[in-house]
Amino acid sequence: MNITLNDTSLLKTDLYINGQWLNRDIKLAVTNPANASLVAEVSTASKEDTLDAIAAASEALKSWSQTTAKQRSALLKKWFQLIMGNQDDLASILTAEQGKVIAEAKGEIAYGASYIEWFAEEAKRINGDVIPQPSNDRRIITIKQPVGVVACITPWNFPNAMLTRKIAPALAAGCTVVCKPASETPLSALALAELAERAGIPAGVINLVVGKASIIGPVLTASSEVRKLSFTGSTQVGKLLLEECAATVKKVSMELGGNAPFIIFDDADLDAAVTGLMASKYRNAGQTCVCTNRVFVHQSIYQSFSEKLVAAVEQNLTLGDGTTEGVTTGPLINKGAVSIVVDLVEKSVAKGAKIATGGSVSELGDCFYKPTVLTAVTNDMPIATDEIFGPVAALIPFESDQQVIDMANDTKVGLAAYFYTGDISRIWRVSEQLEYGMIGVNEGIISNEMAPFGGVKESGMGREGSKYGLDDYLELKYICMGGLK
Repeated sequence: MNITLNDTSLLKTDLYINGQWLNRDIKLAVTNPANASLVAEVSTASKEDTLDAIAAASEALKSWSQTTAKQRSALLKKWFQLIMGNQDDLASILTAEQGKVIAEAKGEIAYGASYIEWFAEEAKRINGDVIPQPSNDRRIITIKQPVGVVACITPWNFPNAMLTRKIAPALAAGCTVVCKPASETPLSALALAELAERAGIPAGVINLVVGKASIIGPVLTASSEVRKLSFTGSTQVGKLLLEECAATVKKVSMELGGNAPFIIFDDADLDAAVTGLMASKYRNAGQTCVCTNRVFVHQSIYQSFSEKLVAAVEQNLTLGDGTTEGVTTGPLINKGAVSIVVDLVEKSVAKGAKIATGGSVSELGDCFYKPTVLTAVTNDMPIATDEIFGPVAALIPFESDQQVIDMANDTKVGLAAYFYTGDISRIWRVSEQLEYGMIGVNEGIISNEMAPFGGVKESGMGREGSKYGLDDYLELKYICMGGLK
């Protein structure tokens, strides 16, 4: 183990089921993508362990669902405070297992905690309705109740925040959870469970099972006790999970892949657009589902914008180990991720794309890919049609508003989109015509706990965060009261 922590008890390596830390013989190696060193070996869950976790959540649901909203709110607030009180240690764990630079890791801890704080408050706002009755001897009311046991499956790119975005609304609604974090990054999830226990969240309300998706996933999707599945990950895996959940007609939330366009119109503030694109494209080394994938630049400003962007990349981005001072861009998660980026760039260059800067694996190590800008890209090149998940900006020229809207919408997914313009009429027109669940207008960073996060088309269903974020964890019950005089 090569992490320096103020509180070493936050580095957990066992399963967390029914309030117990359980050691298992079969271990999962967690390695640091920056240097391939072993961070920890974590116990993995069997089918039986997963069933035990579901049973624990089901039993805990009986009492947790009956707690008052104020009680749940108080516990969530305490959990939030403990997370923020241990922000540095949690960030160190995150950087060690995921690779993002320490400043971004600290930002993710605060971002993830913000969802717990938000839903601690929203727990007290789960309101029903009294509906005008059809006759004077009846009354109609609606109430909202927790959906039940929730299964949460989260990815490696935001191992802290993706989990809190699911657990927080589930607990606020009165649900209990069984969570499977990504095998690459389980340590952040286990540390969150330790702090939840310290906050006083009862045994069985939160359960964490680490291990192979092929073992754990089918148990979660087949269980009739699990009434909802919330998944963040690829569209391909999301479709498989949807099929598996159909047998028990589970409620599902799916936050899937993206192919985000970033459009710079001819009247845009180019310096602001460069700043926004840098933030949207290169944070976490381009490994976010809402990262810019395709950069559409109006033909009249294409050359000047390209030059500004290349200069900004070369001057402001420093590749390296995320714990090193001054480093802005860390490694990709593993060699396989690098291979995918290399393949996309090479195939696109073969079709005519030009490398303006970067374009190769760094001498720093196998998981480091240089921040890259490609020009002369067309919308049918692999770098444009596939989700990149790496630090590569692909610049595509366009001539008219309708042309760029058509190109931006020419994809099966629709998570996030961005555009820069000074024309208020264009802002409304383009925002309404882009087929995406989230739109950033003159802004490159759009995620926050107060806004509904989610996509359309094959980018999924459901929303996380905001006042809408509780809906998928609640059942609406209609009560008709008759015989009134």
